[in-house]
Amino acid sequence: MLGQLFSCSVVAYAFARLKWPGRDISFGLVLSTMMLPAQVTMIPVFLIYRYLGWYDTLQPLWVGSLFGSAFFIFLLRQFMRTIPGDLEDAAKIDGCTFFGLYWRIILPLMKPALAAVAIFSFMNAWNEFMGPLIYLNDQRLYPLSLGLYQFRIEHAADYGMLMAASALMIIPVVIIFFLAQKHFIQGVQLTGMKG
Repeated sequence: MLGQLFSCSVVAYAFARLKWPGRDISFGLVLSTMMLPAQVTMIPVFLIYRYLGWYDTLQPLWVGSLFGSAFFIFLLRQFMRTIPGDLEDAAKIDGCTFFGLYWRIILPLMKPALAAVAIFSFMNAWNEFMGPLIYLNDQRLYPLSLGLYQFRIEHAADYGMLMAASALMIIPVVIIFFLAQKHFIQGVQLTGMKG
């Protein structure tokens, strides 16, 4: 989740605030990756991870998030474009660098969008089923989603135990949502303001 937040916000900052040749074409290429379904790249990505020796390890489940997600980059870029450029101009006059602008000006103003990205990326990682099913063979490395599936196979008729395990799996998601709910409300208030 942290890798997703950092990489997507840095790339979105480069697309929204920095001027460089080929920026719009590169952004179009990033967006075009959303049109490619994950099922198309499943076998080539598996072969790459196997070649790297990462099969039956946890690396395939988290290394990919360090490179960002096209949807989150788009979401953060659009939010960054609503931040007034006068704030950046004032910081540049005071001698702030590009990374200083990103760290001191842009990131604090992006809390609502970052909260949304954090919740979505946590939910994606928490509920991910296909990735662990493909890349993991050792049951000790199974995440809860795959463990719950394995539990259902072994105890198919014991519905009480299955519902208790499902309820335990939902608890962290509910806690994360209630912790970030304030930022969602703040984001709704910011988008409703005029002027």
